[in-house]
Amino acid sequence: MATTLSTPVEDRKRLARRLAGSGRGFAEQYGFRVTNNPASLFQVLYLAVLLARRGDFRRALDGARALRDEGWDSAARLARSLHQDRVRVLRDSGQRGDVDALADVLGDLARTVVERYRGDLRRLRAVAHHDPAAERALLAELPGVGEQVVDLFLREAQALWREVAPVADRRALVAARRLGLGRSADDLAGLASGESEQLAWLVGALARVDLEHRYAELTGHS
Repeated sequence: MATTLSTPVEDRKRLARRLAGSGRGFAEQYGFRVTNNPASLFQVLYLAVLLARRGDFRRALDGARALRDEGWDSAARLARSLHQDRVRVLRDSGQRGDVDALADVLGDLARTVVERYRGDLRRLRAVAHHDPAAERALLAELPGVGEQVVDLFLREAQALWREVAPVADRRALVAARRLGLGRSADDLAGLASGESEQLAWLVGALARVDLEHRYAELTGHS
C-alpha cells in the first residue's frame, strides 16, 4: 500500500493550526483579555507601549499588569492618576530606564484618549470610518505610539477590527521565516484561511515563540 506524503504546503498549514490552536492571541496568553470594550482596548494599547520598549518582554507584561492591578484599567482611570504614583507602580513592577519619562508618556496617552475619544478607542475607529490607513494614522498621533506600537496593538485588535488585517509584528515575522511559514503578513493570512481571528492567534503565537525562544520544541533543533 502506497504511503501518501504530505506536501510542504500541508506541513505549513499543519504547523500554523498547531500554533493557533490555543484560540488566544499574544495578549490573552498572558492574561489580557482582548474584547471590543474601552477598558480592554486601552489595556492592550498600554501593553503595546511597554512591549515596544527595549528589554525583557516579561518586564513589560509585569508593568502592564501592575497598572491594571492598581485600578488604572481604563483611559479615564489612568488619566486621573498622579505622576508620582505611576512612577512608583512602574518602578515596583521592575521597569528600567527613564521611568519618569515613561510615567509621563502613559499619563499623556490616557489624557489624550479621554480628550479626543472619551476614553474609548472604538471612537477612533469610527472617526477613521473603519479605514485601516486612517486608523493607523490616528493611533500614531497618540503620545508614545510609534509604528512599532501600532503594529503591536493591531496584532491583537485585528481579531476584532477585521479591516486592519493582515497585521504581523516584527517578532512574529522573524519566527515565521525561521519556521518556514512565510515572510509577510499576507503569507500568514493565507495559512489562516484569511480569517482575522485565526490570524491574530497565529501571529501572537509566533511572537511568543520568538520571545520565549521556543524554536527547539517546534523544529527539534535550536
